[in-house]
Amino acid sequence: MLDAHQLNVFIVAAETLNFTKTAKHLHMTQPSVSQHIQSLESGFGAKLFERNGRHLELTDAGFALVSMARDFVQMSIRIEETMESLKGKIYGHLMVGCSTTPGKYILPQLLTQFHHRHPHVKVTCQVTNQRASIDMLCEGRVNFALTSTSRHLCSDAEFRHFICDPVALIAPLDHPWAQKDFIEPDELYDANFIMREEGSGTFSAVHEALMQSEIDIHRLQVLLTLGNSEAIALSVQEGLGVGFVSSMVVDRLTHDKVAKVKVRGLEICRDIFIGRQTRLPASAAQIAFWEFVQGVDQPFAQAEELALDYS
Repeated sequence: MLDAHQLNVFIVAAETLNFTKTAKHLHMTQPSVSQHIQSLESGFGAKLFERNGRHLELTDAGFALVSMARDFVQMSIRIEETMESLKGKIYGHLMVGCSTTPGKYILPQLLTQFHHRHPHVKVTCQVTNQRASIDMLCEGRVNFALTSTSRHLCSDAEFRHFICDPVALIAPLDHPWAQKDFIEPDELYDANFIMREEGSGTFSAVHEALMQSEIDIHRLQVLLTLGNSEAIALSVQEGLGVGFVSSMVVDRLTHDKVAKVKVRGLEICRDIFIGRQTRLPASAAQIAFWEFVQGVDQPFAQAEELALDYS
């Protein structure tokens, strides 16, 4: 008879390709992990891993088992959650993936409000880059994802627009732009910029908005490229240059320590989408969370409130 716990051990081992890392992740001993894998191999009559010293590779049988094992484990969890929920309360465990800014400034308050309604639901958040969040959603490793794109996705995910995150141009307090009511778009070519990397949600939003104002983002004088918005905000605060940063980050991290600069005719908004996995039937906890998110009547206003709650 299949054992959901053993299959979960296999799934983690297939992801890490390392029994020691698997043991650490699952709070088990390495010999126990090996024993579970050997038990599965004995039961199936097939090797799941090729072992070469410490290096592991999935066999053909292992590859075939991964997706089915995920489905089995998730269905086992749903059965337990559903039976508990029949007692009149919502039980369950949600897995949520998100990119950095939503993960730090939107999700905590959103989940706090959800927890107040459903205190028996546990949530695990995985803050990573946008592409990884989408991949985890499509592969069924998370139930929900917050990202700044709904394009190039798999057929097993449903997305809806959640909020619009304003992106601000910020400058040091002693910068000439800090004393102006607004600047002209062409003046952007005169400053040293600290930018997010290409492919990030912030970069894409800025690129698109600048194109509409006939400004070529690749002609800006980029002094430094950084992988997160907090680092850009702090660098601007230290006087290294100017940069485009989520308003939520500015209000939380550098409030009154940098100047927000208005550019004539330029408004930048980074769309944030929330998606859910649709390959398997949703559990009671997943349905409750999706309905909770859908019930946010004014997501933009709520996003501002969520950010200010941190300031």
